[in-house]
Amino acid sequence: MALTQKQAADRASDPTGPGTAGDEGGLHINADTGLCTDYLNHFSEAVMLLEMLPAVPESVEDFLAWEPCSYTEHFTSSNFKNREAVVAAYKAADPVLRQSLEELSASMNMMLLATREAMKARANMASVNALAQCAISWVKPLVTRARMVISAGLVTGGAEPNAAQAAVDALFDN
Repeated sequence: MALTQKQAADRASDPTGPGTAGDEGGLHINADTGLCTDYLNHFSEAVMLLEMLPAVPESVEDFLAWEPCSYTEHFTSSNFKNREAVVAAYKAADPVLRQSLEELSASMNMMLLATREAMKARANMASVNALAQCAISWVKPLVTRARMVISAGLVTGGAEPNAAQAAVDALFDN
């Protein structure tokens, strides 16, 4: 039996049930949206690695190893106690919210993967740092927009496809 968005959120945030937000390893599902902000940690990790590059150049290897993953992949492969409830709530969430989050995720993934590929072709750290700053300036606002979708149910849409592609093209031109 499929859970409704509210049932899945209630199950995950019930303080008396297993795998709740209060338990070690539990996640909070927004009861209004059925979504969980922990997914954004995946993108924030990539941004953090890019921000570290000027001070810690060897962190470029960690960034180059970063791989995109979908919302469900992120939670399914996690060790969180309530990961099944998180995925069930996502599947029960408003399709418009899911699509908005997926579009934003696709834009962030496209930018981060393009940055990664462009960095592989650069021989000097000045170019790598410039690429990192460009990617940061694009990805951080998208993470904020995704947080608005997850936390407040605000449908913001992804980055404009042409604008995102133009940014990717600019990365390869630098």
